[in-house]
Amino acid sequence: MSRSANRGLQPAHARATATAGRPGPRVSRNVVLLGLTSCLTDISSEAVTAVLPLYVMLALRMTPMYVGFLDGIQHGATALIRIAAGLVADSRGRHKPIAFIGYATSALCKLGLLLAGAWTSLATIVLLGRHGKGIRTAPRDALVALSSAPHRLGESFGVHRALDTLGALIGPAMAFAVLAAAPGAYDAVFVASFAAALLGLAILGLLVEERRGPAPDPARLPVARRHIRDALARPRFGRLVMAGGLLGVLTASDPLVYLLLQQRGTVPATVFPLLFAGTASVYMLLAVPAGRAGDRWGRHRVFLAGHAPILLLYGALLRTGGGTATVLACMALLGAYYAATDGVLAALASSLLRETHLTTGIAIVGTTTGLARLLASSLFGTIWTWYGQTTALAIFSIGLMAALPLAARLLAVWRPWTPLAVTD
Repeated sequence: MSRSANRGLQPAHARATATAGRPGPRVSRNVVLLGLTSCLTDISSEAVTAVLPLYVMLALRMTPMYVGFLDGIQHGATALIRIAAGLVADSRGRHKPIAFIGYATSALCKLGLLLAGAWTSLATIVLLGRHGKGIRTAPRDALVALSSAPHRLGESFGVHRALDTLGALIGPAMAFAVLAAAPGAYDAVFVASFAAALLGLAILGLLVEERRGPAPDPARLPVARRHIRDALARPRFGRLVMAGGLLGVLTASDPLVYLLLQQRGTVPATVFPLLFAGTASVYMLLAVPAGRAGDRWGRHRVFLAGHAPILLLYGALLRTGGGTATVLACMALLGAYYAATDGVLAALASSLLRETHLTTGIAIVGTTTGLARLLASSLFGTIWTWYGQTTALAIFSIGLMAALPLAARLLAVWRPWTPLAVTD
């Protein structure tokens, strides 16, 4: 068997064992460049995301249910695209071209927003843009994993997510500045958003290096079903997918949380975009420490503990009507949640997968959590519209408290997880 074939049979986190002890930078140049690409893309996407809830509620005069549907589209309507992109990247052993197509699709859709004058056309453009995200996410995360030393997977994903979140901080601030200078000028926000996405696309295309997986054997090229089956057959990976989906379906998204505060009169409409920047700043500060904590204490434990801030958030919103302290607490708790779950989950999945189906496996995790969040956003928005804010918060609180012990059992957080390089 060839050296590349042997390499493909190793867990993804074991591929760099020979170089783990050598001196050098803690995080590779490729990871930093991918982070800068994501940063600029998030400036673009979060500038739009920060104004969409108010645009739907105030300009289009829709109910929170429609905001929930739109937020659900952004989270989960790209399920099949994610897996298809992962399968193509794994079958060809290449990731950068697939990621580039995804980033380019999202960038072009920013211009399409200039033509969206009703909720249906807006939802269509958002759906197409999120297809771009679905295409790029798994190949990009595979590039991060393939560009990282095995013992620093969590830290590498933490650095990437910190740079990504820097964009999520700048984007809402940019939207706030544009609308403060020209109230109601949503088209100006969309044009600025497109410019940022274009710059990120240039960095990916010109500077990021391809990191190829093992060369596929044309005589034994796995079919799509086998890729998915092999990924799900990995020890503990199927339980990780179930746990991620279970917890995701009971997690209310930040646009709905902030819209809830705005509807209570706590947050003026002009300040609304800055709430997203507040959450992003906390996420950015905690992403690397959370990744390092996962590398040291167990990524499965950090991921599970990352849902405690959501329970505290629900409790704060149920106990108080809103105020400056509540707003600040919501921003901090949401930022802590994302820091302890997003990059940590990707690093955890990467450590459980072989290179031959690394991208497909990451796509399966992203698809599952995305569909769960689609359901969560739609359900929360619908319950809010029909039965009120308090009922929606109470149902999600009780559901998450019941789900956490089940997820802990799936992840076996009380047992030490020996590396798969040993147990395989």
